[in-house]
Amino acid sequence: MVEPQDYSSFQAVLLQRGVMTEAELRDVKSEAGRMPLDKFLLQNKRVDPEVMLLAVASYFNMRPIALRGSFLPPRKLVDLAPPDFWVRVKAVPLMQVGGRLAVAFGDPFDLVLQEEVARATRLEIIALVALEQDVNDAMVRARAKKDSENPNLAMENIMRSPEADLEFSSESLKDESLDQAVASADAAPVIRMVNMMLIEALRTGASDIHFEALEKASRLRYRIDGALIERPCPPKALHNAIVSRVKIMADLDIAERRNPQDGRFRVKALNKDVDIRVSILPTIHGEKIVMRTLDKTNLAPGLASLGLDDFAYRAMHHAIEQPHGILLVTGPTGSGKTTTLYSCLQDLNQPDVNIVTAEDPVEYELAGVNQVHVNEQVGLSFANVLRSVLRQDPDIVLVGEIRDGETADIAVKAALTGHLVLSTLHTNDASGVIARLIDMGVPPFLIASSLILAQAQRLYRRLCPVCKRPAEIEPDILRANDIDPEDLAGGTIFEAAGCPKCNGTGYKGRGAIMEVLPITDGIRAEITRGSTSPVIRSVAVAEGMVTLKRVGVMKVRAGMTSLNAALEVTGSE
Repeated sequence: MVEPQDYSSFQAVLLQRGVMTEAELRDVKSEAGRMPLDKFLLQNKRVDPEVMLLAVASYFNMRPIALRGSFLPPRKLVDLAPPDFWVRVKAVPLMQVGGRLAVAFGDPFDLVLQEEVARATRLEIIALVALEQDVNDAMVRARAKKDSENPNLAMENIMRSPEADLEFSSESLKDESLDQAVASADAAPVIRMVNMMLIEALRTGASDIHFEALEKASRLRYRIDGALIERPCPPKALHNAIVSRVKIMADLDIAERRNPQDGRFRVKALNKDVDIRVSILPTIHGEKIVMRTLDKTNLAPGLASLGLDDFAYRAMHHAIEQPHGILLVTGPTGSGKTTTLYSCLQDLNQPDVNIVTAEDPVEYELAGVNQVHVNEQVGLSFANVLRSVLRQDPDIVLVGEIRDGETADIAVKAALTGHLVLSTLHTNDASGVIARLIDMGVPPFLIASSLILAQAQRLYRRLCPVCKRPAEIEPDILRANDIDPEDLAGGTIFEAAGCPKCNGTGYKGRGAIMEVLPITDGIRAEITRGSTSPVIRSVAVAEGMVTLKRVGVMKVRAGMTSLNAALEVTGSE
């Protein structure tokens, strides 16, 4: 909304309104660089959105308006202009009185947009200011309502949308003998469909795009906050052309339809660069595509941003400050282990430190970190890469996953010879890490000497802040799940409701539930004497460790999630 060249006057407004101090402003200016100041503050959650709205309104001398999560612009006003006009000009029509139209603008600095709205509607415009994200959300709801009333219109909107243009980078197709397949994949409608799939996924925060071949139709689904949500889909007749288009973007073999293929490409959309990881799988009705979005802006800038409780944060921070040892994060696939390890690296990444990683695959590129892509097919296993990495004079080594005894043995010995090693395992809880390492053949005395911290985690669904509602939990439910009512005392319990803001699910976004087990002298003694996981767990709890389930209950008490959502990822223990 406010361009960099207008920082000085906008800064004065921020200072006058007490939004931040001069010292805070200096720090923010340095971090923001060329990014518009208001957008930087909002994207990085440095300022409450409502406070920013009032500051921007004061700067432009415009009336502010807060568009609530359920707000839907009147259909007859939306129809005053072409379908995607309002999205392009970042505006939403509010009310018409005679020849005057009240419009909320998400970018009031661009006066040309106000003139465009006046020309398109042929009405006098009364301009108000709203948060750009709220304006976008309102128009997405309006478009979704229109599409639901006329499903055929959904695909038509995709074909005509000016947003369906993005840049992608990959190597060009090398097989020139497949002219027909290439021609169909490069047809403008197909390109626009694929582009809109990607843009819609980025706009909604989807982690994965599923494009599937059914018997008589295709199906398009987005995984949003852990749940698959179906979206309007192109006709089955275009299925193969869309698959070919994605293969071209990912530099894959479009003639290969019998074997799975994996690739990746990068797109520039919605003012950010995003890596897309592609997996193509042949099924009985055609090839299925799964595209995972890897948006670096979603990476936590450090441990402090992960939402850890005090005990867990202190333990994790102390562990990564050690000059040597091994830190292991455990949890099921998709539980955010990589994000946690990358957050540790963000805190550790300094010019005087040599960090090398071995990953399968490299999900995010980290500036200043030497990242190696593991490839088992050519003999580049974790163990082989790790051996080479240790000859590169590393201070810190990240191993994407310890899968076998050989890798475990090398990682443990590296931790004993002056390296800080970060890695992941698959176990149910933090204490299970020790038993898993023993199963892999690592002697207990080596584990006790090298392991500095084990951490288990799950991802829970956050309640939608717009529609969550207070709830009562029956005592029988607490007893059945072995939950102490005192753990919920002092907080307000909420449950999911559902609204357009959260696609009717009641949840918006995800967070981490973490069980952190520091390896103290007491835990080392138990490991050395060969104690079982339950014994080690009980000692850890006595020393202050908070279990996964109890952390989940704490999130419920804080109003961040529902009891059902917490229990579905932590279990009854």
